[in-house]
Amino acid sequence: MQGRGLTAVLSAAVMLALLGGCLPTELVSKAPQEPVLATDAYVARADGSYNLPAIPVDQLPAAMQRQTIPYTSAEVPGTIIIDPAARHLYLVQPDGQAIRYGISVGRAGFEWSGVAVVSNRRPWPTWTPPPEMIARDPKLAKWENGQPGGLSNPLGARAIYLTTNGVDYGYRIHGTPEWKSIGRNASSGCIRMINQDVIDLYGRVPDGGKVIVLTSAGTVPTALKLPPPTPRKPAVAVAAVTPAVGPVVAPVMPTLNPLLLGKVPPGLQNNGPV
Repeated sequence: MQGRGLTAVLSAAVMLALLGGCLPTELVSKAPQEPVLATDAYVARADGSYNLPAIPVDQLPAAMQRQTIPYTSAEVPGTIIIDPAARHLYLVQPDGQAIRYGISVGRAGFEWSGVAVVSNRRPWPTWTPPPEMIARDPKLAKWENGQPGGLSNPLGARAIYLTTNGVDYGYRIHGTPEWKSIGRNASSGCIRMINQDVIDLYGRVPDGGKVIVLTSAGTVPTALKLPPPTPRKPAVAVAAVTPAVGPVVAPVMPTLNPLLLGKVPPGLQNNGPV
């Protein structure tokens, strides 16, 4: 009873201190908080000359919707941390928080991890499939010189370009018209976002910002790890075809009429044709 009474007294004291503003503000601001879903994040909206359709939130899992969450990180605000295993992208915020977005990541064979920087950003970008992608899907050859930006463009409403040590490995954080792929391993290594989400991130992330793609185990990478190169299909050898030579058949000589050879049997010389 004494322990319970002491606990009650301490709880009451803490409550009075909070109400009276006696506790340090640092302690109050770092108290655990609940995730807060963004309001009207996925409504239809105009963006330049394009009209983005609304995303039916009843078909989008709550875990994949944009929200502000408690998040402990040693990285400075503005850093992007991508967790491929959880299919989440975190934008580090002050005061122990982050904005979390649902994403789609590379499917099997296209996973990667490492540290990159934001080297460029473009609204409604042109998409040019690389040659190896065209080789996997020849239908994409029609876009070998680039598909103009638009609602059906695979890069969606925004593209954030990533480089590591000054090298562009072709990885992007970008929007997608295929919002149902969010929460899945569906891309060729790029990070897909709902168009409304990538527009929001685009307006928050600074040029030169740091991007960390965690390993499949959820740890900070110590080096850049790229997927193995796509094996090339072996060339099909065409064997030389030698025409078949059949057995030599001696021509059959026709039987000649003995009358034409002047060898007429006796008794038939003057009788005419038989």
